[in-house]
Amino acid sequence: MKHLENHPVALLYQAAQPPVKDGLVKPMKPGGYSDSGADIAYALQRAGIPVITPVAHPDPARALDWVFPDTKDGIDQAVGQGAQVIWLNTVLFEAHPIQDYLQNGGTVVGQDPGTVEVFDDKWHTNQLLKGQGLPIPGVIMIRSWDEVRALGDSDFPRVVKPIRGRGSAGVTLVENEKKLTEELNNLLRSEAYGNAVLVEDYLPGQEITVTVMPPGSYTINGQTVEKTACWSLPPVRRFNHEKGVAPYNGTVAVTHNSAVLSDEDLALPEVQTVRHQCEKAAQLVGAKAPIRIDCRQDEAGRYFLFDLNMKPNMTGAGRPGRADQDSLSALAARHIGWSYADLLLNMLAQSWNQCSQIALLS
Repeated sequence: MKHLENHPVALLYQAAQPPVKDGLVKPMKPGGYSDSGADIAYALQRAGIPVITPVAHPDPARALDWVFPDTKDGIDQAVGQGAQVIWLNTVLFEAHPIQDYLQNGGTVVGQDPGTVEVFDDKWHTNQLLKGQGLPIPGVIMIRSWDEVRALGDSDFPRVVKPIRGRGSAGVTLVENEKKLTEELNNLLRSEAYGNAVLVEDYLPGQEITVTVMPPGSYTINGQTVEKTACWSLPPVRRFNHEKGVAPYNGTVAVTHNSAVLSDEDLALPEVQTVRHQCEKAAQLVGAKAPIRIDCRQDEAGRYFLFDLNMKPNMTGAGRPGRADQDSLSALAARHIGWSYADLLLNMLAQSWNQCSQIALLS
């Protein structure tokens, strides 16, 4: 990947909560992904990629030394300092300030902002995937108290989750109608996630996470490999759930409750099937960078795709005090021989702009 070495990269982090969309709120992550942004920038710099930073001599222990805010001023500052590639380690939406940069031919690593706004809506995404024959758990949208009262007797347990959530934040397992009503009451009254939530069938079987990479040219085991369609890294098994839900990674590092499936399990037909289904889902949403899809088995052992994340967490070990901070995607990448830096370099190689949808830097 020597062709990347002369293209300085700058990392963006989320500086403000995205706008409310159709009454739905996507709460901001504390720190705005500055931690993973710093991990990425630090790893790229150590791998020989020129990295533009807000300060001349960034401290590896200070995340904000490595990342620019995803505002117009932040983007302008990064470009003004010489950045030729902007890494979109932030939450995107149609009117995001990065659009001006893209429309002027700028190159980015990350998703298309308009696409993210559409598919961050889990209800919309689930309906699309279901309509294309992919297995999605049963789910209903609750928008009003009348709909809550009309639920009546229902199979339990169920899962209550935000429509524009992130990871497991705001996701709760409810065991009975009383708990369901209480949780819906709390969410709808607080409007922390907006004016609607999802109630989803609970899947009691094994949970895995599948990272899907976009088409492009990759370096694997020292060889250049051309991928003409979306392709998946080996799935990661999740365990040690808290009340049926994988804990938020800001509370429990995923390295403490996750592991790549064994080679024996990777060969299972049901695992191969769900990987193909996740790859199809990534094609359907037009992924231009890695996405992460969480899947879980029902009582019969069939996997369902229950959560598609357009912006997977991308933390990684390297900076001081972060030895256990590999993300699910980083864990998966190690199984194909990629270090954290290798994963990032391969992501960087798929940089794109508005003029050339998936353009390799030359």
